[in-house]
Amino acid sequence: MKINEYIESGILEAYVLGSTSEAETQELLLLKAKHPEVQEALQYLEMDMEHMAQQMSIPPPPDLWLKIEKHLDELAELPDYDAIPIKRPPNRKGGEHRKSGQFIEVDASSSHMRVHKIWRWLFVGVFILGKIFLGFAIYFYLENRQLKQEVIKLKKQLEKYENAKYNQQP
Repeated sequence: MKINEYIESGILEAYVLGSTSEAETQELLLLKAKHPEVQEALQYLEMDMEHMAQQMSIPPPPDLWLKIEKHLDELAELPDYDAIPIKRPPNRKGGEHRKSGQFIEVDASSSHMRVHKIWRWLFVGVFILGKIFLGFAIYFYLENRQLKQEVIKLKKQLEKYENAKYNQQP
């Protein structure tokens, strides 16, 4: 009676759909080995799910495999891209573009961005100046902190001196 309740609990459906936890899966496999009813119900459920999937499936178009083969053949035969002429759209005035150095040539073989040498030195200079300013900021911060401590110490000494001066007066 307990096996029938287990079969009707929905755990078999969850197992077939792949949504059981590892502990539930282990328990199901153990019960499947011990009880032929569980194994039979599981086989029936798997066949039922397979039948339902076949009934609901949509067949692919008949020429799909030919299209896939054609694309695979095109991928296998790589064209020579250097021999292909570049077609440019006409400019705003309707004329053709001139090769006047207006466009930047892009090297597709490199994944790095090229920067003019002047900008490289400028970036290096900015980086070094940033480090120098950081060093000065730390230095002046520490100096300021030390001077504040000295001012506090001098104020305490001044208060002691003034207190001693007032205490000595008759």
